[in-house]
Amino acid sequence: MADSLPQEAVSQRILRSETVLVLALSLGASGVSALISFVGSLTKPGGLKDQAATLNSSYAPGRPWLDLAWQLFGITTALVPVALVAHLLIREGAGLRVIGFDRTRPSSDLGRGVLVAAGIGSAGLAFYLVARAAGFNLTVVPESLPDVWWKFPVLILSAIQNSVVEEVIVVGYLLRRLGQLGWTPMAALVASSVLRGSYHLYQGIGGFVGNMVMGVVFVLLYRRWQRVGPLVAAHALLDIGAFVGYALLAGKVGWLPTP
Repeated sequence: MADSLPQEAVSQRILRSETVLVLALSLGASGVSALISFVGSLTKPGGLKDQAATLNSSYAPGRPWLDLAWQLFGITTALVPVALVAHLLIREGAGLRVIGFDRTRPSSDLGRGVLVAAGIGSAGLAFYLVARAAGFNLTVVPESLPDVWWKFPVLILSAIQNSVVEEVIVVGYLLRRLGQLGWTPMAALVASSVLRGSYHLYQGIGGFVGNMVMGVVFVLLYRRWQRVGPLVAAHALLDIGAFVGYALLAGKVGWLPTP
């Protein structure tokens, strides 16, 4: 019988497999999907800015209650990988508190999140407008939901879901696992940032670069604060601003691109 592997090697192999599986079930798969979508956009007649990437759309046009059921189903199931990460961290004896996703500092997390969102929001919008004008980005349509009573609550819930999934997995969980696997801080920063950019590639080169830069900033802030709470708050505020702002302003102001 062959000698068994050392426990440390087994643990490293398990951690590596676990990380790959978590990403394959969540944002890693989104990155591959975004790449395929981007290739499709590149090979389609016309420039990128003449094409649209819609983020929140109707699942059942003309049937608002069925549409609402699908919207809530999509938001809920998208959070399953976060539940899996929580389970894995609890089995490790740590839990989500180890990455700073808890209710111990709500005021501090929200305050820092507001400041980060204010700094990134204006710069991100300006970068998007420039990238689109230069032909590097599709026209991003943050929402195309019907004018029904649940429109804005669903947009807010979608923004919160996006922020929780991305910051818990791409920052807190991934950086912890890569550190346990022996990656250098710089290599982990690059991996996290490139992953964040990859699943925004469906928006175009601008979406990839802009989100990769945001990823670098978020990793540095996480290492400084040791908490993903402020990043979740910042990301949620950014997405709420984008989704709700577009719903209120699209077609009413000249500077906001529409399809």
